[in-house]
Amino acid sequence: MIATLRQRNFALLWFAGLISIAGDWMLRVALPIYVYQLTGSALATGTMFIVAMLPDLLISPVAGVFVDRWDRKRTMVVANVLMALALLPLLAVRSVNDLWLIYIVAFAESTIEQFFAPAENALLPSLVDETHLVAANSLNSLNNNLARLVGPAIGGLAAALIGLGGVAILDATTFLIAALLVALISGARRADRTAASAPARGGWRSVWHEWLEGLRVIGKARSLRVIFGLLAIMALGEGVFAVLFVVFVNKVLGGGALQIGWLMSAQAIGGLAGGVLVGWLGSRISPTRMIGIGSVLFGTIDLIIFNYWRFYPGFLPAVLLFVAVGVPGVISRTSINTVLQLVVPDRFRGRVFATVGLTSALLAMIGTTLAGTLSDVVGVVTVLNIQGFGYVAAGVAALALLRSSQVALERESRIFAADERSRAGSEESLWPAAETPPSY
Repeated sequence: MIATLRQRNFALLWFAGLISIAGDWMLRVALPIYVYQLTGSALATGTMFIVAMLPDLLISPVAGVFVDRWDRKRTMVVANVLMALALLPLLAVRSVNDLWLIYIVAFAESTIEQFFAPAENALLPSLVDETHLVAANSLNSLNNNLARLVGPAIGGLAAALIGLGGVAILDATTFLIAALLVALISGARRADRTAASAPARGGWRSVWHEWLEGLRVIGKARSLRVIFGLLAIMALGEGVFAVLFVVFVNKVLGGGALQIGWLMSAQAIGGLAGGVLVGWLGSRISPTRMIGIGSVLFGTIDLIIFNYWRFYPGFLPAVLLFVAVGVPGVISRTSINTVLQLVVPDRFRGRVFATVGLTSALLAMIGTTLAGTLSDVVGVVTVLNIQGFGYVAAGVAALALLRSSQVALERESRIFAADERSRAGSEESLWPAAETPPSY
């Protein structure tokens, strides 16, 4: 992992991510605190989260198309600058009458993020060679969890001491620093579109055509179909857990806000350990194998968390178990990103990673709806247990369906490569020698 971090371009991307994600966590903590203090309304606070989720459903498919058209490094630089500027309206928030400004900022930040995240995941494989890809993804998960540990604490303290405007300035500063670091990455980083098909007839029809091309890539490869099925189950479970976590801690474990904070920090600590572990395992176990193992372990530990209180009342086991569950969570997520980067051709990566965001948001929203409905009928713990069994079953299915993991990945990569060469040859015949196919 240290050798990967010594590579200049990747190190610039890694430190940029660490700084900007820490800023994200500051705002993620400060905004709901401020909205609730301003309004005293849980509905107003919940509306802010819904507004922030809408771009995941509405914008991400379009964003993926443009990420594959544009220079990905430049996209990340511009996105960071725009996210910094989009925070400025928060400086004008003074009373409940200004609540609409907070909603606009939440929507704008999430919209720009739809371009940033796929660009980052698509850019990463061009910064390291294939042998360092698992380590690079594990380092990315490591900085996510480092930021998750530091950001909320700073955000809560800043919200109390300098208010929402001060937090906005701090967060904007992190985005500008991140933009500078990404800009220092050497070279242009446009997607390889040498095999790109000619666009459909103009405008939004072209965008629709290219997005469907990305979906067809997912349908072509068995590993990608399995991964998206697993992602759907994981997102559904995350939606259920997001709703019932607080209820479980409060009603079953007898904890409050302080204990909820402990558990969130504990899982982040486990995520740090998982990031280190997956970097070490990357040279020993295939990433497809780690996807299944991580999911099975995550679901198993979840089931222990939701049921240990029946045999051993007390809060300490929950803290230790949340540390433990953070490890396989990072292993499976990191391995999923690695397989997607290995199998998906470069020119489709933006669209495929945007579809990951769309799938996760859609299924998470369904999960939140189901959680509220089913928990009133069968009970909170029963619904959480179903979620845990879902992870285990999905992990077992992944292990079975991807059992010839490395061979399957290599075969699918060769199929895509042959398809790209064939497409490039057929398209070159469509253009006179003095011309080149259109680019974006």
